[in-house]
Amino acid sequence: MQREEQQARFARTILNGFEAYFAEFQNITLAARSRFEAQDWLGMHAASIRRIDLYKEATTRVLEYVEVIAGEQLHALQFWQEARVVYADLVRGHNNFEIAETFFNSVYCGVFKHRKIRDEYAFVFSPQGDMPAPDVSKVYRAYPFEGDLAGVLRRLLDDYGFRLPWEDLTRDISSLADAITRCLSERLNLSREGVELQTLEPHFFRNKGAYIVGRIVSGPDSMPIVIPILHSGNGEVYVDTILFGADKMSVVFSFTRAYFMVDASIPSQYVLFLQQLMPAKPISELYSSMGYNKHGKTYYYRCAFRHMQKTSDQFIIAPGIKGMVMSVFTLPSYDFVFKIIKDRFTPPKEMTREQVKEKYRLVKRWDRAGRMADTQEFTNLAFARERFSDELMEELHKVAPSMIEEHGKALVIRHVYVERRMTPLNLYLQNASDEQVGAVMDEYGNAIKQLAAANIFPGDMLLKNFGVTRHGRVVFYDYDEIVPLMDCNFREIPEPRSEAEELASQPWYNVGPNDIFPEEFRLFFSGNQRARKVFDAMHSDIYEASFWRGLQERIREGHVEDFFPYRRKLRFNRNTDQQAVNA
Repeated sequence: MQREEQQARFARTILNGFEAYFAEFQNITLAARSRFEAQDWLGMHAASIRRIDLYKEATTRVLEYVEVIAGEQLHALQFWQEARVVYADLVRGHNNFEIAETFFNSVYCGVFKHRKIRDEYAFVFSPQGDMPAPDVSKVYRAYPFEGDLAGVLRRLLDDYGFRLPWEDLTRDISSLADAITRCLSERLNLSREGVELQTLEPHFFRNKGAYIVGRIVSGPDSMPIVIPILHSGNGEVYVDTILFGADKMSVVFSFTRAYFMVDASIPSQYVLFLQQLMPAKPISELYSSMGYNKHGKTYYYRCAFRHMQKTSDQFIIAPGIKGMVMSVFTLPSYDFVFKIIKDRFTPPKEMTREQVKEKYRLVKRWDRAGRMADTQEFTNLAFARERFSDELMEELHKVAPSMIEEHGKALVIRHVYVERRMTPLNLYLQNASDEQVGAVMDEYGNAIKQLAAANIFPGDMLLKNFGVTRHGRVVFYDYDEIVPLMDCNFREIPEPRSEAEELASQPWYNVGPNDIFPEEFRLFFSGNQRARKVFDAMHSDIYEASFWRGLQERIREGHVEDFFPYRRKLRFNRNTDQQAVNA
């Protein structure tokens, strides 16, 4: 076989592998509508996991094919350099070239184990730019107001209806019209000529909800909107509320939630439209929110690299109490933290590095219920050594020497997790007002309960293991002790039978490996009695074993909890004319 022919076959095989992966990804996604209509919530979750696993399966399969084609050339960098040129030509003008290039990178990393990543061998940067030219007009429907708001909303709901009937279409239209009029009359000129509602064509499906996403445009002004549609439980659907503004939409598309199922044949155009609605939301997170988390990782790397090029501040140890398993550092000018697994864990932690990594893989596949941070995992990530403070370098050499390599002016971190930076809950409480303490303790309790309802037991619920987002939500981010709730055995502490047992420093009763005593959770508040007092008034049921066993019983019966990406007070009242509006 001539070398040119070999490279052409090699590149074409990778592109064919990408096309097959993308088609299967779309097939899984397209079935979301049927699963929603059938209320197949367990099937929805299984499909989400299947879609995540699909990428690894596809790249592994392609790697087997290209090994046969390349033979002994597979580990020759010159061969990959030439193949990259051929592949770049193949995907030039491709609707989804950016994701196709990431797929090439994944196959390359499967050979070189994330080493020797250079732009001449892989697509560290794309020769076509990060994104295709924007043409978002092809991905949304336009509904001109033309002085008839109710008529516009009726056309919208007719177009976005299902095979199931509406519970009360007239009521839902009235609720939407009332909310839009009340909330936007002072923000947008709705009587201006040319006002229209623009909505992305397909629904965004996730968990038990279907979402209509778009904006209301009035001249140079616009307002992002999200309309959630839910099941009534009686074979009907209804509009639950309407959310206004970039902040509320950003919470819906949060990095703490499962990925959406959305029929997007050209994902970049949807991402560009969404980015117009949420300018503060990183594009990497928007790709990830639609299930393209591998390309989200690529985009994140490019943005991080460019940020490093235009800044000079140093990485420092992240503020807060040091963890027993992870060493955490951050760049003050960049809104992310970096987590390295330590070589040795501080007692009483007893686990291996691989067990910790498996916990992080579980979080990727679990429904994060809006209460766990999504992460990006990197291997052999190179930095400029000078960007690391002396204190941080001393710390890394002390706790994770096997994870770092110094090569002249370069520092290579062998394995690291990256996630959005939040304020540790224990630090937030130090300067919080009484009102803020009340709100954040309610959030903390809700976070624990919602994780449990999603079959997740956090394990270590110390305040330092939770963070507070810019929206005031409390999120769990310490994963080394998480386990499925169904694997836990919740018990009451037995009454002591004698004074000796009552005064014993160690448990006098048998404790199994999965036994958990919720009464002991009060220890998580040690040192912050103000927070504990507030928490006890709101969530004291968390200290009762019966509460946890009740959740287990609901899960055992197949119940799937509702996780609203908005506050319950924003929901429409379906039973009266008095509507709850998120003004």
